[in-house]
Amino acid sequence: MFDKSAHKIIFTGPVGSGKSTAINAISDIPVISTEQVATDHVKDRKETTTVALDYGMIRVGDGEAIHLYGTPGQERFSFMWDILVENAIGIVILVDNANDDPLADLSFFLKSFKNFITNSAIAVGITRTDIKGGPVLSDYHRILKGFDFNPPVFEVDGRKKEEISFLIQALLFSVDQSFIENTD
Repeated sequence: MFDKSAHKIIFTGPVGSGKSTAINAISDIPVISTEQVATDHVKDRKETTTVALDYGMIRVGDGEAIHLYGTPGQERFSFMWDILVENAIGIVILVDNANDDPLADLSFFLKSFKNFITNSAIAVGITRTDIKGGPVLSDYHRILKGFDFNPPVFEVDGRKKEEISFLIQALLFSVDQSFIENTD
């Protein structure tokens, strides 16, 4: 049964995959962000980067809340990953399809969060498929199958609230179907 006292979902993935954007798109409160000016190789992709976390929240059902935490995408900030997954019910991995090797990115995050994923729920969102058409969803499913995971996988635009909402609902459905029935 879904623990109604611990509505916490983690968003993770590589730098630029849309974690901060997705949380901003769906949060019912102003997002708390730890964005800082990028000073390493990340500055070639974007001006700022998350160094600790992003935090947002969505309200569901009878005043229930789901807390959304975004991890830093850079491995050098990975010490935050273990802190953030504490008491979470599931994880959303966002992967930027336009990256050089998005399948390797997915594999890296599956390995990094494997212990957590084994005991919780997972959903995968593939972003920026409009920029680069491949790999395709079946390629991502093949990687997931190699880890013995079979989560929902969707192409999403992190800027679109309804697409991120659908991804979260798919994650929650895999946690506990009764929770979804209370979010309408």
